[in-house]
Amino acid sequence: MKVEQIFTGCLAEMAYYIESNGEAAIVDPLRETQPYIDMAKADNATIKYIFLTHFHADFVSGQYDLAQKTGATIVFGPNAVTEYEIHNGKDGEVFKIGDGTLTLLHTPGHTMESSSYLVTDKDGKTPYVLTGDCLFIGDVGRPDLATKSGKITEADLAGHLFDSLRNKIMTLPDDILVYPNHGAGSSCGKNMSSETFDTLGNQKKTNYALRADMTKEEFIDEVTTGLKPPPQYFPNNVKMNKAINANIDDVLSKGTIALDAATFKEMSEQKDVLVIDTRSKEDYTEHGTVPGAWFIGIDGSFAPWVGALVTNIQQKIIFIADEDRIQEVATRFSRVGYDNTAGYLKGGMDAWKKEGFDFDKIGSMSAQEFVDALAAGKMEKPTDVRKDTEYRSEHVIGVANFPLDSIHANFAEIDTNKAYYLHCASGYRSLIAASIFMANGVANVTDVRGGFKDLKETNAPMTDFVCPTTFS
Repeated sequence: MKVEQIFTGCLAEMAYYIESNGEAAIVDPLRETQPYIDMAKADNATIKYIFLTHFHADFVSGQYDLAQKTGATIVFGPNAVTEYEIHNGKDGEVFKIGDGTLTLLHTPGHTMESSSYLVTDKDGKTPYVLTGDCLFIGDVGRPDLATKSGKITEADLAGHLFDSLRNKIMTLPDDILVYPNHGAGSSCGKNMSSETFDTLGNQKKTNYALRADMTKEEFIDEVTTGLKPPPQYFPNNVKMNKAINANIDDVLSKGTIALDAATFKEMSEQKDVLVIDTRSKEDYTEHGTVPGAWFIGIDGSFAPWVGALVTNIQQKIIFIADEDRIQEVATRFSRVGYDNTAGYLKGGMDAWKKEGFDFDKIGSMSAQEFVDALAAGKMEKPTDVRKDTEYRSEHVIGVANFPLDSIHANFAEIDTNKAYYLHCASGYRSLIAASIFMANGVANVTDVRGGFKDLKETNAPMTDFVCPTTFS
């Protein structure tokens, strides 16, 4: 019996491909369907089932389109309600896949339909349990995403999660491998490991939430403390995962239309169109960009930042990208539900400049240049755009904190007539922030290359654990 973990770094998401004796199942598929179809074809197998551990909040899953193409049955746990046909599995229900089985374990807590799947091979052994967002490596699923006003609170969900872990997961053999749905970098938990699997026995020793002597009250307190508000796109993705969405092939076809520079310029000047530049940090900084464009580089945490910053999931988007990554960019927009992509700049910035069109360019400076100018008092607005928790941990003295996460809510604090010098941890988030500053009228904005990582290598004066400096 083959069980293959498929890791997607941008979302820190793990899907699973299971095959035995000509039958296959996909667990928690991403939106694009072809990779799973190709895997089954390579094994001369038929996809029989598509299992979902829960309604995902951080990405749009591909069960409907995949079922339409393969005839597979979509399986959710109890309580799931969708616009499309599904099989509502029962706790303990067994699903045959070739010579093996998957057993549904209803494990509510992260959400009420949340379920785990126990893998049993032809010899009756249970090598894996697919825990979805019930149990991560080093953490458990956050219990605040499926609350319902007047009906169920995050404390209620945390209580269900405690029972699910103690009664369904922790009773399994210590040598069983835990295969979760997410890893470090996902917003579905708060303390996830970078490891993508572990034995249950080791998790019992190292995972704070599985402490043997923990009471239910202690568990509820620990898992509900320190939760940050979820990204704004999460509720939209949950709705999409319950609905029938635009066909992924149609979305990608529309999103990868080549637009000549003149057409791209005309569209970029329309108020309802957003331009996103997805190239590398180096290309964006060195060669400039289309006026008003936001930088969100494809080589960083692209999809989560699109979801966090583009507040309208119906936003019409055109983009700039390397010619060999057009399909990838459109796909990664669609993974978080941004289906209204309308094409890319054919020929990139070379074509744009060849037409003689104006372009914007972010200023750039090294970490040492930043430190020297700061010491000389030659900076109006030195700004750290990392999260407040990062800033509180350690920052350069004299630098204010303005987290990228809340840039739209707090932009009224920005004086567009001032010069801003932005840094983050390594230079990705600061370029995003700089591009949004510039698109919103800040004429003088400079990015600090290498961010706090490089600043740590200078003689910059540092402080730790103090209240953030603000612009007021």
